[in-house]
Amino acid sequence: MNLLIKNGDLVNPGKPKLNGKLDLLVKQGKIAKIGENLKAGKGCQVIDATRQYVFPGLVDLHVHLREPGHEYKEDIASGTKAAARGGFTTINCMPNTEPPIDNRSVVEFVREVAKASGVIRVVTTACITKGRAGKELVEMADLYEAGVRTLSDDGDMVEDAHLMRRALEYAGMFPLTIISHAEVAGLSRGGDMNEGFVSTKLGLKGIPAAAEEIAVARDIRLAELAKARLHLAHLSTTGSIELLRTAQKRGLPITGEVTPHHFTLTDEETVGYDTSTKVNPPLRERQDVLACVRGIEDGTISCIATDHAPHAGFEKEREYSRAPFGISGLETAVSLAFTELHLKHKIPLATIIAALTINPARILALDIGTLAENGPASLTIFDPNLKWRVEPSAFLSKGKSTPFAGRELTGRVSSTIYNGRLVYQFD
Repeated sequence: MNLLIKNGDLVNPGKPKLNGKLDLLVKQGKIAKIGENLKAGKGCQVIDATRQYVFPGLVDLHVHLREPGHEYKEDIASGTKAAARGGFTTINCMPNTEPPIDNRSVVEFVREVAKASGVIRVVTTACITKGRAGKELVEMADLYEAGVRTLSDDGDMVEDAHLMRRALEYAGMFPLTIISHAEVAGLSRGGDMNEGFVSTKLGLKGIPAAAEEIAVARDIRLAELAKARLHLAHLSTTGSIELLRTAQKRGLPITGEVTPHHFTLTDEETVGYDTSTKVNPPLRERQDVLACVRGIEDGTISCIATDHAPHAGFEKEREYSRAPFGISGLETAVSLAFTELHLKHKIPLATIIAALTINPARILALDIGTLAENGPASLTIFDPNLKWRVEPSAFLSKGKSTPFAGRELTGRVSSTIYNGRLVYQFD
C-alpha cells in the first residue's frame, strides 16, 4: 500500500532539518519522500494529519508479553495490538516468561510467533542467568548470535555481586547491554507498597526507597568496575535518579528509564486498596514523582517505558496483599506523557518523543526512531486536540487493570503505521 500523510507537524528526534509542517510519501514500506505539498499518485491512500503530530513509531523498551507460559494474561497477538493502539511500532519483550527467555530456542520461538501473529516488531531481552535463578550466566555468545542485544533478570535482582560483575564484563565483549532490576529482595520481600506515612495508615507492609537505591548504587559501581554499559529499569525514587545523574556527570555509559505511572501518581492513590495501584517498584511520594519529571526534563532519564505487566482480572480482584504487582500501560502511555509532561510540566515535546523513540532504540541497538527518506515507514500520528476518558474495558490488551481508569487525558493516537501498513486507526 502507498500512503500520503498530508499536513502533519513532524516531531522527528535526531533529524533537526526534518521537523515541522511536512508531508510524507510512503511506498513499499519505505518513506519515499518528505517535503511540502507532495502529491498522491494513482492508488495512493491519503491520510489528512491536519492539526496533528507525526512521530517516528514509538519504541517501548520494557514490555511483559507473557508468552510463552502465561497466555491467559497476555499473548503476543493481543499485546502487539494493544501496543499499536498506543502508537508503538517496536516493543521489547522482557524474559520473565515460562520458560524464561534464557536460550536461543526461546528467543526464536518468540520471534516466530511475533512474525505469525504480531502486528508490529517484537524484540527480546534475554535473561542474565539461566532460569533467572541468579546462579549461572546464560550463554551470551549464542544469544548474541540469535539477535539479542540486551540482558536482564527483570523481576529479580542478580543478588550475587560477583556474578553481576562477571555478567557486565562478559556483556561488554559482544557488546550487550545489561538492564538492571534494582531491588534488594531482603528489604522489599513481603512489601505491598511504598514504605511511609500512607503504608502505616493503611496497615500495609512497605517497600523502602532504600531497596531500590542500594541496588542502583551497587550496579553503577559494578558497571564502572567492569567498564560496561548499564541501563537502569523503572527508576522510582529521588535518590536513584540522583545516583544516575552523578554517574552520568562522571562520564559513565549508564542510562535509565521511568514509567508514566511513576511520573504521574503518588502512593496516596493506594488509599481505598485499589489493586490497580499495586506496581513494582511501588508508587512513591510527591517528591519522587517530581524527581522523575525533572530527570526527563534535564536528560538524566533518557527513556520512558511502560513496564506493561498485564494480569487476568481474577488475579487483581483480590485483597491488596494477595494481588500481583503490575498494570497494563501500553494504551495510555503517550497520552499520559503528553498530558502530564508537556501540558502540565511544559517539557518540550521533542524531549518527550526522543524518550519514546530514538533513545530506547539506541539502547536496543536498533537503527530506528527517526523519520528519513529511504528509511522504514513506521510512524505514529497523534491528535493533541482529542480529549478522552480511559476505559479499561476498551483495552485491546487482555489485562484491564490500570490506575488511570476514568481519568480524562488530552491527546491520543489516531493512526499507527508499521513498515507502511496501517496497523491501527482510531474510529
